[in-house]
Amino acid sequence: MKKSIVIAAVLTAAVSCQSLKEEFQPVVTPGYDNPAPYRYYTDADFGKIITIAELAGQYTPEKPFEMPKDKDILKGAVIKGVISSTDQPGNFYKSFFIQDETGGMEIKVGKNGLYNDYLPGQTVYVKLDGLTLGMYGYKTGNYGGMGMVQVGFSDPSGEYETSYMEISYFIDRHVFRGNPNDLHPVQPKVITEDELPNAKTDTQKSNANVGRLVTLKGLRYDNEIFCLLYLDSNKDKKAAENRVFLSDSNGVDTEYGKTHGVTTWAMSKDKMTYYIEQGLWDTCKVGSGSTYAKKPDGSDLTLGDLKGDGTYPGVEKAAYSVSQYFRMGSTVIQIRTSGFSKFSDREIPEEVLDGTKTVDVTGVLSLYQGSIQFTVNNISDFAVDGKPLE
Repeated sequence: MKKSIVIAAVLTAAVSCQSLKEEFQPVVTPGYDNPAPYRYYTDADFGKIITIAELAGQYTPEKPFEMPKDKDILKGAVIKGVISSTDQPGNFYKSFFIQDETGGMEIKVGKNGLYNDYLPGQTVYVKLDGLTLGMYGYKTGNYGGMGMVQVGFSDPSGEYETSYMEISYFIDRHVFRGNPNDLHPVQPKVITEDELPNAKTDTQKSNANVGRLVTLKGLRYDNEIFCLLYLDSNKDKKAAENRVFLSDSNGVDTEYGKTHGVTTWAMSKDKMTYYIEQGLWDTCKVGSGSTYAKKPDGSDLTLGDLKGDGTYPGVEKAAYSVSQYFRMGSTVIQIRTSGFSKFSDREIPEEVLDGTKTVDVTGVLSLYQGSIQFTVNNISDFAVDGKPLE
C-alpha cells in the first residue's frame, strides 16, 4: 500500500514539474520583428460609396436605426471622407470627423490616442451595415433644434441615439484607412454669416458646412459662457440637486455677469478649483430651470452655502468643458473647449474679452440643441490680427 502511495506521489511530482516547465516556456511570437503590413484601402475595394449628405438624409429626428433597415440606398453602402480633426491636443474625444464635398460626419470610434492611426488629411472609409445612424444634441420645443447626425453603435442604455464602437474587432470591420502616405490635408473654407446653417432645421443634408472644417472671421466676444457643473459625478447627473449651471440665468447679479468670471477657454481641475475657491460662483443656485435645491429654511441653496472651510468640500473638483459665446454679425457662435485639452487654461486675450479686437477661428462647425457650436483642434486655430495664438 505504501509503495502505491509513493509511486503516485512520484507521478504527481513529475506531472507538476512538467506543468511548471510548460508554464514557463518562452512565448513564441513568430514574425514579431516583421509584422504583416497593415492593408490600406482605396475606392476599388468598395462597390457602393455614398455621400455624407445622402447618409444624413436617411435620418429622421428621434428615430435612430441600425443600418440598412429597409433603406435601399444604405444596403452594402460605404461613406468616404478625409479626416479633419485630431485628438492629439485633447479637444476631441474618442472620435474623429471626416468630410467630403457635401458635409462632415463624426465617427464614434471609442478609443483614445486616435491621432496615432487616423491622421488629418487621411482618407477613411466607413462600412455602414450594422452601425447605427443617430443624432447627438437634438432638442424639441421652441428653445431647441437640431444636433449632429453621426455614425456609431446603438446605445444599450437608451440614453443616447448612438454609442462608441470601442472594441477593436468591430472597429476593424467598419472603419478602413487609406494610405497615410497619401494625405490630402483639409483646406478650411472661409464662410460668411449667410453661409452658416440654420440651427433649427439644417443637417449635413441641407447645409454642406455642417460638420466640416471651416474658418469664421471677425468674431466678437459676447460676454457670456455656459458650463454645467456636478456636485458629485457619481450620482444622478440629471438630478437638479446635483447640477449647477454657469449660464445666463444663474447668479448673474454679480460683477462678473454672464461670464461668471471665467476668462479661459475651458477649465482643468486645478483651474476649476481656483475659480470656485475665489468665490466667483457663490451666488449660483444649485439646480436647473425652475427646480432648485432648498435649504432647511426653504430658500434656494447656492454654491456659497457649500463653502465650508473655504475649500467647498461639497463640490466635486473636476475638469470642465466651457462654451465661450461669440457673435458673427448677429449670429451667436458657441466655441466649446474641453477641460482636458492642452490649452484649456489659456487666457482669452484681454483685447478680445473687452471687445477691442475680434478673433478669427478655424474648426469643426457643429449643431447642438438648436445652437451653432464650434470646436478647434488646437490653440493655433485662433488668430488675433491675423496672428495665430501660441
